[in-house]
Amino acid sequence: MLRRLAMILLIFMGILGWFQTISWAVPLESLIPKRDLPKGWTLIHGPQAYNQKTLFEHINGQAELFLKYGFQKSVFAIYQNQERSENQIELDIYDMGNVVQAFGVFSRFRNEDRPGGFGLDSFLDDHTALFYKGKYYVMLYATESTPDLLSQFSKIVAMKISDPTLPPKEISYFPKTGLKPGSIQYYSEGLLGYQFLKRGFQGAYIEKVEVKDKAGDKEFKLFLAIFKDAQEATRGLKLYQDDLSKKGKVSSESLIQLGTSVLKGEDPYQGKVMILQKGFYLLGGVGFEKEEDAVNRLAEFVKNVK
Repeated sequence: MLRRLAMILLIFMGILGWFQTISWAVPLESLIPKRDLPKGWTLIHGPQAYNQKTLFEHINGQAELFLKYGFQKSVFAIYQNQERSENQIELDIYDMGNVVQAFGVFSRFRNEDRPGGFGLDSFLDDHTALFYKGKYYVMLYATESTPDLLSQFSKIVAMKISDPTLPPKEISYFPKTGLKPGSIQYYSEGLLGYQFLKRGFQGAYIEKVEVKDKAGDKEFKLFLAIFKDAQEATRGLKLYQDDLSKKGKVSSESLIQLGTSVLKGEDPYQGKVMILQKGFYLLGGVGFEKEEDAVNRLAEFVKNVK
């Protein structure tokens, strides 16, 4: 009897998981708003779909970046003000395959911290609205300065996306102290410009420094490189050490505060560097002025990484 109940429960959970999966796996074209638009606006073009082969026809100069981030397909539409035909809004919705890749593209296009309050994270200025939600990355462009209207359209689209996926967990690993708002980015390859670091996240931090007897702000970066397993991460750390030995400088000093062995040195392109391994991650700081700042942030970073 108990075995039968267990089987029924297992089947029920499987059906529930399947239902949850397909509940947001809707046709991409259905995410284009056609009704209940802001007053005075109408859809005049689209939905027009693109795939991996035809994306270059739509965004030739940017298609390669999207493909590197796992682009699956996209849909495009144009809205027009009924009283002023030159006043238009273009909408692109990209299926990037998963939330990490959707965030990655969003993070590469967001150039400052100007959240709009829609999606999992967003950017809003006079002519542009960007956001990601689940596996979708959304871009809106207005021919005229209409941030309020862009916000309305963005919220309408966001409501139509029912994907409940949470933001990438790696974002929460970055220490909050000193973090520059809106600076965390995800790179699908070549983190910090090095192919041996592969994919991962980086964020900018502010530290106080003395410049010509005056206090000022300087930025440095924390990064989180992701590997398939601990062995690959170890090889990545060795490759970084070899690169520093050839092009920069490797320090023999130890850092007991972080509770593990740390690679320290100076990178000719990144400045001072400090890297350690935790499982299949490499965590590091580059470009810092004060070692104390980097050690404090890294200690918190290591503690956050699960």
